[in-house]
Amino acid sequence: MEQKKGMIEGILFSMGGSVKKKQLMEVLDLSDTMLSELLAQMKNEYEKENRGIRLIELEDSCQLCTKPEYYDVLIKVVKQPKKYRLTDVMLETLSIIAYKQPVTKQEIEAIRGVKCDHAVNRLIEYNLVCEAGRLNAVGRPILLQTTEEFLRCFGVEHIDDLPMIDPSMLEEFKQEAQEEMNVILEPDEHSEGDH
Repeated sequence: MEQKKGMIEGILFSMGGSVKKKQLMEVLDLSDTMLSELLAQMKNEYEKENRGIRLIELEDSCQLCTKPEYYDVLIKVVKQPKKYRLTDVMLETLSIIAYKQPVTKQEIEAIRGVKCDHAVNRLIEYNLVCEAGRLNAVGRPILLQTTEEFLRCFGVEHIDDLPMIDPSMLEEFKQEAQEEMNVILEPDEHSEGDH
């Protein structure tokens, strides 16, 4: 089994990114249970030992990553990675996709009340969102879902790990949105007299 762990480590290191667990099971002739056990052992070993890497699992994949406590040292050695700034509009759009996925642009726009093309395009560019196929409906609209990069960035292993929204907060959000819509829809009282 130690040899199998070494093989897994070598594969993950060589690939650099995430590797599907199914691929590891096929290549190394392992059952799902055995692979899960080996990955759990490797995770524990990386955490216990004074190592610079850790093993993370992302839904149906796994990956070797640098431990967060060493980021400041790494930044001194390599160029600082480009940081993407997520605007409020992008965060709102990303939240809708994360909680309602797979979802179409039309559904997002119905929830937000405005177009979302730019926000969706930027989220795809940042690899936080991807296409998940097409809806079997008129026009065959594209379905959107979050990516593994989204899970990594927000520190969750599975989409089910996202925090639940408090129902009372949800009602408050709905009221705020309704008030905003009322302000937008109210005509300016002075506009008619000024013309």
